[in-house]
Amino acid sequence: MTNAKPDTMQAAAIDRFGGAGLITVRTVSVPEVGANDVLIRVEVAGVASWDAVEREGHYDGAFGMPSTFPYVLGWDCSGTIAAVGGQVSRFKEGDRVYAASMPLPKGGTYATYAATDASNVALIPAKLTIEQAGVMGWDALTALSGLEEVGLKQGDAIMIFGASGGIGHMAIQLAKRMGARVFAVASGDDGMALSYRLGADAVVNGRKDDVAAAAREFAPGGLNAALVTAGGKAAEHALSSMRDGGRVACPYGVTPDPHVRPGVKLIRYNGARGEDATDKLNRLIESGPFHIHVAGTFPFDQVVDAHRALATHYVGKLALRVS
Repeated sequence: MTNAKPDTMQAAAIDRFGGAGLITVRTVSVPEVGANDVLIRVEVAGVASWDAVEREGHYDGAFGMPSTFPYVLGWDCSGTIAAVGGQVSRFKEGDRVYAASMPLPKGGTYATYAATDASNVALIPAKLTIEQAGVMGWDALTALSGLEEVGLKQGDAIMIFGASGGIGHMAIQLAKRMGARVFAVASGDDGMALSYRLGADAVVNGRKDDVAAAAREFAPGGLNAALVTAGGKAAEHALSSMRDGGRVACPYGVTPDPHVRPGVKLIRYNGARGEDATDKLNRLIESGPFHIHVAGTFPFDQVVDAHRALATHYVGKLALRVS
């Protein structure tokens, strides 16, 4: 490993699974940097819905290793490379990067330093702010993977259900990059406004509109594809507008499983990570206007408030300003 690293850092962690009030900022050891790792001096961490799921213990054991405490939360971040492992040649100290990491085994991104495999890291596209890059990683890669899973191509009509959420509002823009026609199902008037602003061809309010009827008007022959980022009866009703042979992508973690009729293929998937995935994502981002909507940025000492905000209505993403 190159470069000296400090021994301790500040991190937002829990000592047991449960509610948002259990998170405290405290001093912990800086994680070890392996030969294939980089150490990121974190500036911004993403605050996502799955952070709350994890905080409550629902992922305990899901990664093939035991949870250990204090447990540092956080999956996404942006910042500066502080050190690189001996086998890493893609990055150097001082590079501005974003990461789609995992809290295990080396701790999450709610910390002043985060260590992760270099394959989970990419240079920040020039057009993005540090806040946008910090919340982007997992959602953008999950959006891109979903569009690839359904084989989206020029001229296809795709429904993005949950279009004003983290994954959805990025998926609108990526789908338009691929030449698709986008039917967006958003949440609330603010979600509809955001979806229109990001280029959706038609937008409905999933809370009150007849989504299936609007979808049939948008694509009389049926939708070619759908990306479903929120489950429930409204999503299933909307999927009745799929054409025979249509493909529906739904990330693992969205519950309950959407029900699709015979002749429509349901694909459950995880977002792809790695150098190839982030290179493709960065090329798409750089090819035109791209906006990541940050609804709120919380100071590090207000991490509990950030987690409580996850249970409220907002569009886009939430950010934690670590340093």
